[in-house]
Amino acid sequence: MPASVSVAASARLHLGFLDMNGGLGRKFGGVGLALDAPATRLALTHADKNAVEGPESARAAALLERAQKRLGVTRRHRLAIEEAIPAHAGLGSGTQLALAVSAALRRLEDLPYDPTADAALMARGARSGLGAGLFQFGGVVVDGGRGAHTSTPPVVARAEFPDAWRVLLICDPDAVGLHGADEHDAFAELPPFDAATSGEVCRLVLMQILPALAEAELSPFGAAVTRIQELVGDHFAPAQGGRRFTSAKVEATVARLLADGATGGGQTSWGPTGFVFVDSDAAARRLLGRHGAQARQEGLDISIHRGLNRGAKIDAVYAQIA
Repeated sequence: MPASVSVAASARLHLGFLDMNGGLGRKFGGVGLALDAPATRLALTHADKNAVEGPESARAAALLERAQKRLGVTRRHRLAIEEAIPAHAGLGSGTQLALAVSAALRRLEDLPYDPTADAALMARGARSGLGAGLFQFGGVVVDGGRGAHTSTPPVVARAEFPDAWRVLLICDPDAVGLHGADEHDAFAELPPFDAATSGEVCRLVLMQILPALAEAELSPFGAAVTRIQELVGDHFAPAQGGRRFTSAKVEATVARLLADGATGGGQTSWGPTGFVFVDSDAAARRLLGRHGAQARQEGLDISIHRGLNRGAKIDAVYAQIA
């Protein structure tokens, strides 16, 4: 049995829901991408009583207690959070923290690894299986939505994100994406998503995004992402002040980047983080050089990222026997 376990789980982009109509018996579904950063990093060891320290410690303490109870673990633990994905920024912070805690506990207590079960156990993935799928596999993942008897929405497709491509993230630290009760209320109050629009989104994923990834063609990939973001963004606009983006400053910056050669622009989940794609590190650095100063003057954070084509990293350390 390990003496300690460390887990590193990276952020993700939620590129859009597939079907919020539900007419075929499944609802939501989605497409998402794992990023190389930011990440949640934590370490778990045995202790006389539960103790949690570091960023998001209160949230993590509740997750640790839940995981212990649901997995039937009676021993107590010390949990050290070294780094945490920013909360309520559209980067999947809550799900990745929950899955990292449960994965660490399973490994430390010699229990089977099961992110799909843990998503349900930790009350994550009510509408999306992307968090669990990306935690386990990385890359670009498509989940099949929630059916009448679904526990965690299943992964139905996965593709590698081309190594040469880059993602520029644009975040407004003064804005917060919808979450919790406000998010629940927004979904309840939004108008129906018509079947024709759902059909267009699904076609874009199956016949444009996935083939473009397979053949490393950025232009059709980006065009499909932009179109999905337009369709989904228009649907969610009533809950976002009438805009496709939570932050008007992020929206304007994304538009400038798209006009200057980037592609596939949009907002991840409820934001406020926006994104665009480019075909190389050099292209990303050129755009950052041209637009970074203005973005920072407006109080925005802008950074360059890679896709991450692997799941969370889980490492165990064993005590040496004298």
